[in-house]
Amino acid sequence: MGHSSSNHLVVIGASAGGIEALRDFVNRLPADFPAPIAIVLHMSPQSPGILSGILTRSGKLPATNARSGERLNPGHVYIAPPDFHLLIEPGRLRLAKGPRENRFRPAIDPLFRSAAQVYGPRAIGVILSGNLDDGSAGLWTIKRMGGIAIVQDPNDALFPAMPENAIRHARVDHVVPLRDIPALLVGLTSAPAVEPATPITAPPDLDVEVRIAGEEDPIKAGVIHMGTPSKFACPECHGVLLEMKEGDRMRFRCHTGHAFSADSLFAEISDGIETALWNAIRSMQEGALLFKTMAEHVNDRHQRGGGAVLAARGDQLLRDAGTLREMVMSAPPFEEPSITGAPSSASPD
Repeated sequence: MGHSSSNHLVVIGASAGGIEALRDFVNRLPADFPAPIAIVLHMSPQSPGILSGILTRSGKLPATNARSGERLNPGHVYIAPPDFHLLIEPGRLRLAKGPRENRFRPAIDPLFRSAAQVYGPRAIGVILSGNLDDGSAGLWTIKRMGGIAIVQDPNDALFPAMPENAIRHARVDHVVPLRDIPALLVGLTSAPAVEPATPITAPPDLDVEVRIAGEEDPIKAGVIHMGTPSKFACPECHGVLLEMKEGDRMRFRCHTGHAFSADSLFAEISDGIETALWNAIRSMQEGALLFKTMAEHVNDRHQRGGGAVLAARGDQLLRDAGTLREMVMSAPPFEEPSITGAPSSASPD
């Protein structure tokens, strides 16, 4: 069946529970869906990148890993490959190794921002199941540029935090169960986009963030002018984080380009705390082993019993390490607080 043409672009973001949601989603799309679809699913850099095959088998539309410079065609599903941001340029796709955002590459926000920049009112953003809040800032930008925001009903999502955060942060147009999103998109993409009476001018910060994701030097792109220095260091590179206001929310970006929502910054700091504690335990155990080894050496080579002080210090270090280990093991699971509302899920993203 041939494709009818549409001047829209659909961009979709998903994380935990996303494979199941995307399989169901593409299964309900018609073979003549009139617009291109670009998808970011959070994945590790080592992911085999097999989502395209899963989605091609699950529905009627061809799904492929996006290639840089590839033209956008209606009725085709383009997927961000592992370890690359997927960006939209006029009429085509671009892959980039820009800094990680919200701890991920690919991240949802760069795709959504670039779609908003290029397509304006013709961009349709969709947030599906996932944890934390990647995509909320990008969906807010799509709305800022006159586009349409769709969010999976949190009660319908395997992991509701990402949809909940998007609803709180952006003026969402539609909150619907997953099964109803494909038909909604068919209706939206079949009708002409509603152009605003006054054309919307892209704000300078949108251009800066898209350029950073596209591998431009953040300082040359203008990152320094995007916010005020915060009290916090970037967990990834230890540079000073700039504090940026976005609607009623706060975001952070460092001068090397790493970007964090408040929730993702909490999550990264939490991981750092646990890592630091385990490193302390390891250091104590290594110190104890060294003291005990030296105690045996003293006893063997010199007066017997001369290593008692060293052995005692080693024993104390082992007791301290044991106390710290018990504290780490008995700590309740960290729950990432949501700055704009109720706590989000503590499950890993």
